Amino acid sequence: MHLRYDIPASSLPADVKERLLALRDSRITQEGVLVLKAQQHRTQEMNRADALARLQAVIDGVATPPRVRRATKPTYGSKQRRLEGKSQRSQIKSSRGPVRD
Repeated sequence: MHLRYDIPASSLPADVKERLLALRDSRITQEGVLVLKAQQHRTQEMNRADALARLQAVIDGVATPPRVRRATKPTYGSKQRRLEGKSQRSQIKSSRGPVRD
């Protein structure tokens, strides 16, 4: 059984439609139709219910907008710890050289 869901013709909000169409999903055709294949169960009713549940899961996955990433700066302490670790590594590596008289 194949479930076809025409995303552009649906009654979903415009932002949810955009996020659905932006998915890199091979089940979405060029025309914007989501095709779900359901043949896991023996009866058509169970396959239909499975396909509808999976459609709901796909829509729920894009229903909430992605969180906006805010750039942060490293703290002064983290900068100091990084530089201290680098200087310690530098001392270890410089002591590996050939022995000088």
